[in-house]
Amino acid sequence: MATVNPKTRVSTYYKLGRDQTTLDFVDVPIGNDIPVFLDPSRLRSMDSTWASECTSLLQHFFENLLEHVRNNSQAAGLAMLEGLSERNEFHLGLSKGRSQGSGLGSVFALRFWMALTKSKAGSTGLLKDLEDACLFIEGVGPDRISDATCNIIRGPLIRYTQEMCHYYGIPMDKQVPSGPVWNPISGRWEDSLVELPTTKYGTLLLVPKIAVRHRFVYDSTKYYTHYLLPLMQEHEKSINSGLVHVLLDGRKRVTKKDLKEKYGVDKLVIADKTLQHPTGLDKYREDARRTSTPLSHVQLAEIENISNPRFDKLLSDLIKIPTGKTSATDYENAVEALLSALFFPSLSFPQKQTKIHEGRKRIDITYVNNSRDGFFRWLSSNYPAAHIFVECKNYGKEVENPEIDQLSGRFGPSRGQVGLLVCRSLENENLLSRRCIDTAHDHRGFIVHLTDEDLTTLVKDYSASNGGSDYPLLRRKFNALVL
Repeated sequence: MATVNPKTRVSTYYKLGRDQTTLDFVDVPIGNDIPVFLDPSRLRSMDSTWASECTSLLQHFFENLLEHVRNNSQAAGLAMLEGLSERNEFHLGLSKGRSQGSGLGSVFALRFWMALTKSKAGSTGLLKDLEDACLFIEGVGPDRISDATCNIIRGPLIRYTQEMCHYYGIPMDKQVPSGPVWNPISGRWEDSLVELPTTKYGTLLLVPKIAVRHRFVYDSTKYYTHYLLPLMQEHEKSINSGLVHVLLDGRKRVTKKDLKEKYGVDKLVIADKTLQHPTGLDKYREDARRTSTPLSHVQLAEIENISNPRFDKLLSDLIKIPTGKTSATDYENAVEALLSALFFPSLSFPQKQTKIHEGRKRIDITYVNNSRDGFFRWLSSNYPAAHIFVECKNYGKEVENPEIDQLSGRFGPSRGQVGLLVCRSLENENLLSRRCIDTAHDHRGFIVHLTDEDLTTLVKDYSASNGGSDYPLLRRKFNALVL
């Protein structure tokens, strides 16, 4: 049996015929790591049911842990921390060679517990979120927080992995140990046997690429230097301390260097000074949430040392598919691959043939609208657009009222009322536009139609804007529905 290289990517190992550009998950090596981290601040920035569940789990876990710190319940606290074991199913992080995992483990769990109890941050309410530990607890960095996050949200990640395996056709093994799964109801780690993909290097748990970053947003040095020290400078000047230098023009000056020499730079100092100047932390948290953006296609390609996305190839692969019912599945797959690439990170978590109304209706492709800027953000701010629905019509004929009615019948107040009707070409585009306008004016939802020519324009606009999220063609077409 041939030896499988641990650097082989999931997409190659399972012969998916895709690369990172068109996959929703991080295309990790099956035996090694790539230097990205699951950042809790990204989860908090995502508008989806899945991300909300993950955020809730993180908050519940950390609040329970801090309660044990305040009550000096070491045994219970260690039991929680030891569940954050050093496992390597995720393949994210800085391990050299084979994946090692950077979870807490039993040895570091005790060190982490002692650091929590020693720091004022653990007992005063200064720590609120798991990532705050990067700022105030010695020995805790991005790799530790990332692996701890992966372990705490293992349950949602197992379900996400199963969904991705069904979606992309990745085979799974049955009766695979789940590893410790945090149960917020019982407040305990629980194990079970589940269905997951496995290789000779172990179990795989997939992570959404929209949730990872190359560098953690939370950074103790940045926080201390740019947020806390300026407040300390103003305080020293207000009390006219010995650190104040009076300039020739009468202005007072306190240097950051002098402050560091007097007070130190370790995380215990950062915690202590933050308690004296809490507004710095409030501003830092606010800025961190605002700047916690997902990685772009180009950034992922650079990190993973792969080629930049080829949108022209995705488009040409779609256009050369013959029209007709026999190629309908190929066409739907090609549309999904192109749109998943073009609309990332605004749209994610694609699902095909989603059943609604107790299975009586199906939607070709459904996306979760996670956008934070651009056209899709504007859409979700003004219209019901939690999900974006896509219907694919590989017709060699006109799209008529039945197709419009089919898509509008998939809409709902909670699901969303915006859809894309993707077809090949139109002899009478004005007539279809009129039908879509009528549907909008009748309060039956908003349908934007896209032909092969429109998809070509989308690709050109996307390339010209270096991956911008404004999508001027979509905005023009949508405005025609409502203005």
